[in-house]
This record gives sequence, C-alpha cells and structure tokens, in this order.
Amino acid sequence: MSNNQPSPIEKIKKESHGLRGTIKESLNDAYTGAVRDPDQALVKFHGMYLQDDRDRRDIRAAKKLDRLYSFMVRLRIPGGFLTPEQWVAVHHVAGLYSTGVIKITTRQTIQLHGILKKDVKPTLKDFSLVGLDSIAACGDVNRNVIVSGNPAETPLHERLYGYAKLISEHLLPKTRAYHEIWLDEEHLNPQDEEDPLYQDRYLPRKFKIGIGVPPNNDPDVFANDAGLIAILENDELVGFNIVVGGGLSATHGNPETYPRAASVIGYVDIREGDAKLLSALYEIVTIQRDFGNRSDRKLARLKYTLDRMGVEEFKAELTRRCGFALEPARPFTFTSREDRYGWLKDHRGLWNFTAFAENGRILDDSQQSLKAALLELTEAKLCNIQFTANQGVIVAAVTAKNKKKVHEILEKHGVVAFLERSSVLRRNSIACVALPTCPLALAEAQRYMPALIDKIDILMERHGLQNENIITRMTGCPNGCGRSRLSEIGFVGTGPGHYNLCIGGDHVGTRLNQVYRENLDESGIVSTLDELFEGFAKNRNPGEHFGDFAVRSGWVTPAAV
Repeated sequence: MSNNQPSPIEKIKKESHGLRGTIKESLNDAYTGAVRDPDQALVKFHGMYLQDDRDRRDIRAAKKLDRLYSFMVRLRIPGGFLTPEQWVAVHHVAGLYSTGVIKITTRQTIQLHGILKKDVKPTLKDFSLVGLDSIAACGDVNRNVIVSGNPAETPLHERLYGYAKLISEHLLPKTRAYHEIWLDEEHLNPQDEEDPLYQDRYLPRKFKIGIGVPPNNDPDVFANDAGLIAILENDELVGFNIVVGGGLSATHGNPETYPRAASVIGYVDIREGDAKLLSALYEIVTIQRDFGNRSDRKLARLKYTLDRMGVEEFKAELTRRCGFALEPARPFTFTSREDRYGWLKDHRGLWNFTAFAENGRILDDSQQSLKAALLELTEAKLCNIQFTANQGVIVAAVTAKNKKKVHEILEKHGVVAFLERSSVLRRNSIACVALPTCPLALAEAQRYMPALIDKIDILMERHGLQNENIITRMTGCPNGCGRSRLSEIGFVGTGPGHYNLCIGGDHVGTRLNQVYRENLDESGIVSTLDELFEGFAKNRNPGEHFGDFAVRSGWVTPAAV
C-alpha cells in the first residue's frame, strides 16, 4: 500500500464521530455475537477486543454455525493499584460475565475473557460503580501507564504511582463516547469534546509508556514507545531520563518489521514542577501523531517513525514543539527486573506479599486457590491489591497486626506452598494468552509454557543451574505481548507446536535477544537448550548471566544500536 493511501482503519477512525461509529446499533443486533466490521476497530478504543474460541471453529463451521464470539475486556489501571472494594467487584464481575479467570497482563492491569456481547455493557457498568473503566486500554491511543510494581520501599515508589495516574489522565482521549454507549450518560455537543491531542485521527498505532525506578527495571522501560527512568540525588527524585522508540512486535517473513529497544534521548528536571515532563510526553505523542505511518499498520509504531526521522531530527522536532531542549541524560544503572516474591516491608512499616500467579492467571486450581485467597483477604479489608508488569500480584499494605492472619489465609489456599515449590526459572517466566482466544496466535503460549518449564527445569538441575535466574518468556506470535524478544531466552510461535528460539538478551532488559534457531518443536527446544546449558555451566564467568554468556560465546550477535 502506498504511503499516500491511508489504511482502511484511518477512514473508520476519522468518520467515527468521536469513536462512536455504529457501536450502539451493533450491540442491538441479536443475530450475531459480533459487532459490525468497522465497530470491531472502534471498540478497541473502549478497552475490548472481539474474539472467538478458535478451539471450536471447525466444529461450529461443520454445523453451519457462526463463530463462538465473545469479548475480552481490559481495564485501565495506571500503576496497577486496586482497593479492596475494587478487587471484590472484579472478582464478582469475572464470575458473572466471563470465563471466571482473571488475567494479569504484562502492562500491569487485568483482562477478562469470554464476555458475551449482551454482557459487555453490564460488565462496564458494574466496574464503573467502583471507579474502574476500560477507556483507552486498547486502540490507537496511549494505553495503560505502567510503573515499578515492587512494594513501596521508599516514598519515591509511592510517588511514582501518582505519576502513572497523572500521565494516563493527561493523555486520555477527550471523547465521551465510552460514557454514552456503556454508561448511558448524556450525549454532549461534539464541540465540547474537541481533542487537540488526538484530533479526529487518533494515533497511527498503539502507544505505550512505562516508568522505571533504578536499580529495578521490572516495567521493561526499553520495550515502550516512551519510557521514563527515575533519577535520584541524595535519595530525592529530581527528574527523569526519557527513552523513546521501544517496541517488540514484528511480522514473520517481513524484513521491514523488527523489534527495537528504546533509545535514551535526554533528561527533564522536575524540581520546579511537572510541566516540562508532561509537555515532553505530550509532544512525543504529537510527533507520532503527525509523522507516524498511516498507510501500513505494520510499520506504524513510534520505533519506525524514530528510525525514519533519525534520533537527532526527532529530538530537534521535540525541542521545536516543547519550546525547550531536553538536558543530557543522567547516569543510571539497572541491576534486576524480576518481582521480589514473598514478604517485604515498605517505608510506611506496612507489609507486602508478592504471590506467584503463573502466566498471570488468577484462578483456583490444583496448584493454588489464589482467586479465593484474594477474595477472602479483600472482603475482610486486610490488604490492597497491586499488579506487576511481570504478571505478578501483590497483597499490599498489610499492617503488622494483620500480617500473621494474612499469611495464614495465603497458606490455607496453597499460595505460599505454590510459591515455595516453583522453581526460580518458573517464577521469572512470562507467557501471553495466545490460543484459543487471540486471533493472532500461531502457537500456544500460556497453556503450554508450564509444561515446557517442567522439562527445562530438569535440564537446569542436570547442569547445576537450578538456582539461576534466567529471564524466560513465550509469545504465541511475533507481536511481542509477552516481551519475549527482551528476554534471555525467548520463544516466539511460528506455527502449531513450533517456535523460534531467541537468546542473548541481557538480564536487565536493555538489550534485545536474537534468533538462534528457527521453527523448533519441543524436542528441538529441549535438546538445543541442553547443549546451551552445558556450555554455560562449564564456561561461564563468576556471576555471569546466561544472556551475556550467549553473546560472549558468539552464539548470537547483538543488533547494532
């Protein structure tokens, strides 16, 4: 498609009357569980995707039945923080309208699957009663803003949760379509919702922002379109380094597409207020709005805009728009990005227990009754809930008086035991949803990853590596939701039961991995990793991480920066 010819979705957005389209009419169509084709693009801006059960496609097609359509609804939760009342509502909404499984995403929020069309509106209305919404959780806008999800060890961590909310609100679309369609609020005059940021075009593609707090990079700031790295002086927050152009999606067989780690472009000081920070982020978004590719959506993320313009021209354009130049970037060091499991005391003297929800799935099964545990805790108002960008869940802000009781509840439901018996590798693994609901999935991810980890754990123990923390991730396609290309070991689905094996990302998330072997089945994965682990165990330097060893050994060559 020519760069002069906008993609069909551009026309849909521009003619949508503030993202309204014909969504109301689609909802009233009882003859299908889907919505009209143009509305499928628009409902994403309202925080949902139309999906179907791919496991049942062939059976239903043979019976001349329509696909089994349902919706995935994703909440907007900047910083991943929920009150006890909000979690209780999430629990009950999940049971009433969805499959019942609550999925923690890699963007520090949650999503529910299997919601029928007739139940989407009740779902969103129930969420609104406790102050939750799904506005801009999907779509060509700024999405959920994430921040370090580890417990508030210092006042700084707590302050940064506020920044996540501030930035999210600052970059929200102005349209009231969500409130009219889903909450039955009054229709406003279109002139009252003019949007100088998104206009009537919105962005060429999704936009993601993450905030990291050295030394922990658990939000993977270099995977984001724009990232902030907190800079401290004498333990006080003085400003942020800004990174731009991260994004991990690609398309198999299309060399024009590629994953990219973000580039550091400068520093902004906040000691005299947040105006410059908010202006810089706002204008980064407007640059993408005005210069991003609106012809080919596969080439529409900010990373391609940045590489097409060049970093220096991008910075010059940002200076022109902001009216000030970013200062030179300040030094920073990341040393980790994993969740800190178990109990940790914060700066307020409150206790926080980070539980392990494998691949972000909160449910009750033979391993643990995590869903029941969280309900019991929040109904008794014993804790808050916070999610991490590693698909973890924190039982947060527990008083010293209640700590013993909370621990007993977690033990009763098997949460403590499951954490203790899960290997280091398993605790630090991530998998996206993939099959059966994701329409882009080429292979399994969250349904398969636990069984594969079982086999990899055997290899790790064989080579004396069972205590080694190797960041391992799996995605069912190359779009990168599980951040597999920013891991030490990444599996990227290529087809049923087959994956590209990618290695050589650094331990702290600043360097991409590279494809080492293509299209491996399980036996190929296991035999290849067996050989790699043998070499690593025998020849590593003291304290050397697997990803760094893979590069030093010449197994892969890092991409040019």
